[in-house]
Amino acid sequence: MPENSAIKLSTPPSTPASTPLSTEFDRQLNNLVSYGYPDLAGLTEHEFVRRLAPLTELLPRVSPPSAAEAADRIPFVIVVAGDLLAADRAMPLVQLGRTNGFTTMQADDLKRFTAIDSVSLPDGSAYLVTDLDTGVDTLGVVPDEAIGTIVQQQRSPLTIHEGIALITHYPDVLTKQNSFSLLGSRCGDRRVPALWVSQGRPRLGWCWAGAPHTWLGSASCATRLA
Repeated sequence: MPENSAIKLSTPPSTPASTPLSTEFDRQLNNLVSYGYPDLAGLTEHEFVRRLAPLTELLPRVSPPSAAEAADRIPFVIVVAGDLLAADRAMPLVQLGRTNGFTTMQADDLKRFTAIDSVSLPDGSAYLVTDLDTGVDTLGVVPDEAIGTIVQQQRSPLTIHEGIALITHYPDVLTKQNSFSLLGSRCGDRRVPALWVSQGRPRLGWCWAGAPHTWLGSASCATRLA
């Protein structure tokens, strides 16, 4: 994407100044365009932006984490739904340093992982997920137990596409010491999808629901907005 072609949509002409949230929205939208999301989704850049731009109207409903939580929480990310871009095509677009993400899971297998009953996904091509937590408090806790903790906190586990969105916009949250499971997506067996660093690259794979890993937490969010 040419250096001068950054998209600026979230602040209408009548608004005197951008807000931190609208500036962040613009950054994320530009990320998606520059990473090639429109082409892979079969859309022109204009069509892609037009679909996502209305999400700016939801920004007043985004509550930034408290000062105590700010170090471990992310206010929001733009999530591109799986019907627009499948996980196996989105994962290689993730950039961590000079590396790109990957998955060894087959596309047909990934499609079997759908949202669990307690997770209600918004309709549409894209939505916002707010107040994201990578699961530092659940490091070493098996997924079967971590899901209970998340529910008790009145939060919701992230899905595969939400996890990919998180590391697309905030790749540095994924480290060897804090990778995370995506408990919001399951396929009916004991596998739990997860994101971790493998040979320096972001990887989408799976772990067993009853297996603890000291470096693996369980990611969650507060709300989904569309």
